[in-house]
Amino acid sequence: MHESLLPELERFAQHLAVERRLAPRTLALYRDALGALQRAAADDGVVLEQAHTHHVRSWVTGLRARGLGARSIAIALAAWRGLYRWWGQQGRVQHNPADGIRAPKAAKPLPKALAVDQAMALADLKGGGEEPPWLQARDQAIVELLYGCGLRVGELVALDAQASPQAAAWVDTADRTAHVIGKGSKRRSVPIGEAAAVAIARWIVLRTEALHGRDEAALFVSQRGTRLSPSQVRARLALRARRAGLPTHVHPHMLRHSFASHLLQSSGDLRAVQELLGHANIGTTQVYTQLDHQHLSKVYDAAHPRARRK
Repeated sequence: MHESLLPELERFAQHLAVERRLAPRTLALYRDALGALQRAAADDGVVLEQAHTHHVRSWVTGLRARGLGARSIAIALAAWRGLYRWWGQQGRVQHNPADGIRAPKAAKPLPKALAVDQAMALADLKGGGEEPPWLQARDQAIVELLYGCGLRVGELVALDAQASPQAAAWVDTADRTAHVIGKGSKRRSVPIGEAAAVAIARWIVLRTEALHGRDEAALFVSQRGTRLSPSQVRARLALRARRAGLPTHVHPHMLRHSFASHLLQSSGDLRAVQELLGHANIGTTQVYTQLDHQHLSKVYDAAHPRARRK
């Protein structure tokens, strides 16, 4: 049950339900917001029609103090602005005190990364039912490059099997380097680890089976012998994760996050991680320090005798 609203607020709620035809869930959120406005004004002894911007700003601060998140506060402000706009159309108020007040920015969710053992299980998975060996070899090489080099899926599928005058991006198996084109058409060269190099070499040997005689420059090709698409990589990776028994949906960018997080945990070299990921701004890379802190906190909580109260 929602609290009883003042008659003038109840009329606005009815306007939202009947004339604006808000969805029931949205209407419930707006009614909650109107109730919060009613209580805040009563606590401060303010007549709602006489509220000023500084009152509304103070009431928003009160919402934050109660622990409401950015999204909930944004909904409350939308309801309050709508109320005063409606009153303005009726001539009840001369200005909208909620105009120009912004909700706090919502914190960006941290990127999700696999645990090290999960990433290893995904990379080391053997067998794929009745699938041909070339398909299994291709998928393993894909995982090794995504996790071992931190490539974006677009960078991965753009790779050619070898350097050529027409190649914009390619792998050099001799010096174990992937030459990729990232965001903003920026080029970078990323070292290929031993596990990835072995997987790529095995895939290249079997790659001709997938080409069906086609002349295709792409390193990774589909079962029709054409360059693999990002959506195909996502589908194959999700299937591989299920076969590996991973408890979460795995997508290519998660392996990029895992690459960065695990490398930072081991090296602590933020600048090197930035270069390997191809981030123009180190601030973009710094999010992984928060993941690193989360990892350290979990280790501390699990291992230190003073971490938790018994």
